[in-house]
Amino acid sequence: MSELRVRFAPSPTGYLHVGGARTALFNWLLARNLGGTFILRIEDTDVERSTSESVEAILEGMKWLGLEWDEGPFYQSASFPLYKEYVPKLLDAGKAYKCYCTSEELEARRNLAMQEGRKPKYDGTCRELACQPADRPYVVRFRAPQGGVTSFDDLIKGVITFPNEELDDLIIQRTDGTPTYNFCVVIDDATMRITTVIRGDDHVNNTPRQIQLYQALGFPVPQFAHVPMILGSDKARLSKRHGATSVIAYRDMGFLPEALINYLVRLGWSHGDDEIFSREEMVQKFDINHVGRSASVFNTEKLLWLNAHYIKNGDTARLAGLLLPHLSKRQVTTLDGPDLATVVNTLKERAQTLEEMADRAAFYYNAPENYDEAALAKFDKELLQAVFAAVITKLSSTPATGAAEIDLLFKDVCSENGWKMGQVGQPVRIALSGGTQAPGIGEIVATLGTEETIRRIQKAREYTGAR
Repeated sequence: MSELRVRFAPSPTGYLHVGGARTALFNWLLARNLGGTFILRIEDTDVERSTSESVEAILEGMKWLGLEWDEGPFYQSASFPLYKEYVPKLLDAGKAYKCYCTSEELEARRNLAMQEGRKPKYDGTCRELACQPADRPYVVRFRAPQGGVTSFDDLIKGVITFPNEELDDLIIQRTDGTPTYNFCVVIDDATMRITTVIRGDDHVNNTPRQIQLYQALGFPVPQFAHVPMILGSDKARLSKRHGATSVIAYRDMGFLPEALINYLVRLGWSHGDDEIFSREEMVQKFDINHVGRSASVFNTEKLLWLNAHYIKNGDTARLAGLLLPHLSKRQVTTLDGPDLATVVNTLKERAQTLEEMADRAAFYYNAPENYDEAALAKFDKELLQAVFAAVITKLSSTPATGAAEIDLLFKDVCSENGWKMGQVGQPVRIALSGGTQAPGIGEIVATLGTEETIRRIQKAREYTGAR
């Protein structure tokens, strides 16, 4: 058996879509599982829509996800001379022909066919043209078989058969001499020795045309696996109206690459009832035959659940590094404040995204200027003053550095004054963070340090005393 060679071939007309990322992931996993080669090819033949910014966005998304490629990136635009070599070969063999029909003539025939209830495909006017004009522009069409069927055994969908009479004579070269998509793909896949083509099932209808081109050119036909689409919650094809669809957008929203990879692999593929997979486990267990035939629905809540899992169990130092850009967006600097890894440790148990973590981390570095008035209003003014004074006294007189020690210190304040923990902990949490959504008191005080804690409580004491 020849070595497995697979490819991911995006068009650089936009960002790396999560659907494209899943296709890339399935190709990458199959290559890694079977010891094959994963190739990245940029299909940039659409000159008007392809941009260098899109290329960079695709490469950035692939790198962020950790889908490293073994060969490439190759660019179709650099292969135009190669494609042009094969057009005359097909013409000379009678497997292609020049078509001189104008766009106006083609449109008129299409309209007539539709009016008469016929399929609006090319009618073969120039297929057997005896006298070819020398001074008229032309396209080159592939002479497709007119009878029989074209069939292939899809690794996911099973046997798919197309009657050849339903397929018209495909244009393989435009009037300006540029090759068309299906022609380029066949030559690329053949010359790159691709053995298995894994792609979205929106390409199913291209497959019989491509198989006919492989056969006409004398190339071996690869295996095909068409992956079902990803749908939005309304069962329509996933698009911007359903939320973010860009891989990089999920990075910027504070998702971890391992969470997105884990989520995407489960969109259509399964291994028993397992939900959480390390990258190594994915590689070991992935089987293209276990990809389902039905479309998958993108569920943001499930992705958030996975992301929270990976944050909670992630390396604290790594998370701290990943958190920095999200803090920078909020103009939060960590230079004059507690160790960021220590801060992350107090937040990772409860955060669903790095964006959420950044919101909750900001108070460690920027003392609150305002307080949650609704939360403060639940406490009597005299009680607040007494609580703040008692905590300041206790922190000033009793050395305590660890979170557990500080929690005991607060219990002592409660027992010495006949207060409940809610009467002490919540006002102090508001004083230190500005609100009620913050880690435990012991964690906050241990992270801020006694001096900064006392300073913030004194500020809140003055604020509530002046209300």
